[in-house]
Amino acid sequence: MSQRIVGIKDASGAVVVAATDEVSGTAEVLDGLEAFWADPAGAIARGGTGVTIELEGAEIVPPVLPGARVICIGLNYLKHVAEGSYAHDDHPPYPTLFARWPASLTVGGAAIPVPLDEDGLDWEGEVMAYVGAPLMDASPEEALAAVVGYSTFNDVTARRAQKLTSQWILGKNADRSGPLGPLVPAAEVGDLRDGLTVTTRVNGEEVQRGSTDQMVYTVGETLSLISRTFTLRPGDMLATGTPAGVGYARTPPWLLQPGDEVEVEVERLGTLRNRIVAHAERAGLVGGS
Repeated sequence: MSQRIVGIKDASGAVVVAATDEVSGTAEVLDGLEAFWADPAGAIARGGTGVTIELEGAEIVPPVLPGARVICIGLNYLKHVAEGSYAHDDHPPYPTLFARWPASLTVGGAAIPVPLDEDGLDWEGEVMAYVGAPLMDASPEEALAAVVGYSTFNDVTARRAQKLTSQWILGKNADRSGPLGPLVPAAEVGDLRDGLTVTTRVNGEEVQRGSTDQMVYTVGETLSLISRTFTLRPGDMLATGTPAGVGYARTPPWLLQPGDEVEVEVERLGTLRNRIVAHAERAGLVGGS
């Protein structure tokens, strides 16, 4: 089984990065959060420190720096473009990029509240890539080589908020709306251009199935493009876009409602499950991951 790396928060609020062992139900600490991202490839290569944590009762959090840039590609699968609001537009030569803040991220098993003015939430099963080395004016090959790992991601979207303006950020940063699976080292995943299956299910029913070899804008090309404007740092992240099958484009539209379970499975990366809850539960959920 591939190595699975998570964040664990202790009683003081400090976060360590650890590799989980599902058989023993423990996680071995690799390093503190900031120390890990100072040299993530080295931390993974060195392995555990010998300190173990029982997973039962542990607070699992994204292994993400508070100052990380979370950059997302919109409209990266042609069939997804064809089903949405931009179906009649020419496909642009450069990717549509938008941002999430790390505060919007959470983990598998976490409850995701529906914001007040939304009729529900939409699913977007994806792959997240993690930058492991500084990138400035990088070539696509250099940029891809700097990716230290990948995880399953669900870019859960508040569609009404997203469509209020031409900018998508509001609809893409609802509280706890970006669940991440554990980070799997890039060496164990391989090249996304070889094709990993991305599947999304709602209450057990398959709603999305695509392959990463269908991406229009590749990870290396996109990180290279970004690096020509601003320097990427270890810990920055790239969400690579979603295949066709989102809820708002269906007839009639299908959105996630309180009580629904949404599940994203990515080949070699694992399965991510989250429950949708009512807006009334939001107050008790925010403030943590």
